[in-house]
Amino acid sequence: MFLAFDIGTTNIKAGVADENGKLLATAIRANRKQQHAQGYAYYDPQHLWNTVVDLINEVVTGARVTSIRSVGITSMAESGLLVDRQTGAARTMIIPWFETCALPYEARIKSEIDAYEQFCQSGLHPSFKQGLSKLLWIQETQPEALEGTVWLSVSSFVAYLLTGRFMEEETLAARTFVYRMDKQAWNLPLIQHFGLKESHFPTVVATGTSIGTVLPEVSRRLGLGVETAVCLAGHDHVCASLTIGQSEVGRVYNSMGTAETLVGHFGIRALGEADYHSGLAFGRHPLPGQMFWMGGHSASGGSVEWLRDLLDKGDLSYSDILGMLDQVALTPTGILYYPYLSGCGAPSPNALAKAGWIGLTTRHSRGDMFKAILEGNAYQMEWLRQEAEKVGREPINKLIVVGGGAKNKHWLQIKADVSGIELQHPNLPEATLLGAALMAGVGSGVYTSFEEAILALPAPESQVYAPDPMRHTQYRSMFENGFSRFRPMLLEYDMWLSQQSKL
Repeated sequence: MFLAFDIGTTNIKAGVADENGKLLATAIRANRKQQHAQGYAYYDPQHLWNTVVDLINEVVTGARVTSIRSVGITSMAESGLLVDRQTGAARTMIIPWFETCALPYEARIKSEIDAYEQFCQSGLHPSFKQGLSKLLWIQETQPEALEGTVWLSVSSFVAYLLTGRFMEEETLAARTFVYRMDKQAWNLPLIQHFGLKESHFPTVVATGTSIGTVLPEVSRRLGLGVETAVCLAGHDHVCASLTIGQSEVGRVYNSMGTAETLVGHFGIRALGEADYHSGLAFGRHPLPGQMFWMGGHSASGGSVEWLRDLLDKGDLSYSDILGMLDQVALTPTGILYYPYLSGCGAPSPNALAKAGWIGLTTRHSRGDMFKAILEGNAYQMEWLRQEAEKVGREPINKLIVVGGGAKNKHWLQIKADVSGIELQHPNLPEATLLGAALMAGVGSGVYTSFEEAILALPAPESQVYAPDPMRHTQYRSMFENGFSRFRPMLLEYDMWLSQQSKL
């Protein structure tokens, strides 16, 4: 039996799975975001650990199992904290990936590096989201926190509390921006250039590696055996992408949650200018001999949540939103929504980008506005899909969609109509948890490889969404003559507005 954790932006989930990939029990708790007196958002480390403890007790009891072979932990990227190497105490709060306190340090990093050279080494473009930017913010605002500490991702922090060992997994180590994917080692010259030390970063292990077993005192508290292996399952999107089965040409994983992401993979090769200009992120895939490309944006489902909160008068449930969408025509709304509430991601990353609406009239209803948000996100992801095709050097003709957003049939049909390709929604309600369970199986030796683990999963039933030819023509016109045409003007305005705020 495997115990799996998915520590996300909005929720923390746990599940117990058997060796055939069946989830026997799951549980969920909100990952409660808090606001510091200094104005930045954070997660409280102790509250997160207490939540993990509660979830373990709930799912192990619910699954009615007597022993757990191994634990797999996956989490959101970039979110992290500093932990004291001697005492194990958290020396900072957990700084979320989306927190913009480090935005000025993104600009500093860009001004002091060769961006192309660092991209070829790390697979990433500099961002305020990354660990380096956050550490530079801490360096200036809380310098004492850097003394004798180590930077850990959220999943590595939980793994440390279970095992007492400081380790980091490769796909999350990369999200610091100071890990060399090409050398599979920390970038010491870059670390030292910014006044940090090698000791601020833990030992890095491959995805799915067991870093140790559960501590005796933790075993007594949680009922896990001291022989239970704890495995790092890495970046949540990469982890979940393993559950869609064996790779096929033109088939790409699409995760739809608060943020939305596309993940594809290809054979290992050196990165070049085309990759750099794509705006995508790259890394080493868990499958041997493979790399992944990844792109997405931060406010996909987040845009739906934002509008719901804005329009809600206490009576607007998600089922009500679906009911509104049932009443809206299947054809394009004629509204352009640019989903940049948290900046613009790939293929043209811009932290200063702002969301925008074009084409609203008095005849539009709340249902039209919700549909326009779905359309705007579909346009953004279509732009990304087109750029990803150039990088992967093959057409993308099928998306395998999972996540909370994939439960919205209207959204999936809009995505199919905009892109003109088929979408498959497999019956995998907890793909990320299942991916973490597979990692636990590989790390503990139950499966000899990721390929064997993938084959152990039963093929899920899938619902297929095919594009409607007439609506595809209409949506292509909206995408090409509307969304794509006016996007540069919107971004130009955003840059002007940013300059005005500095005057």
